Amino acid sequence: MPWVFAFYMAAIMALLMCTVIIASNTGIDGGLPLRILRAYVLAMPVAFACVLLVRPLVGRLVRLSVRDGG
Repeated sequence: MPWVFAFYMAAIMALLMCTVIIASNTGIDGGLPLRILRAYVLAMPVAFACVLLVRPLVGRLVRLSVRDGG
């Protein structure tokens, strides 16, 4: 389950970030979807690896930040 969560989280975040960054840097025109796709091909595997790497740290930070109120 953690791997599936990481995959979906990375996929969605990479797509959103690629869209915002590419659109803000190059503008919105007919070539935008292809530019997003090219960036996404690189960003998705990187995002997936990053989510897997930082997941334990985030879990610890959440436990330190949130009281267990049940």
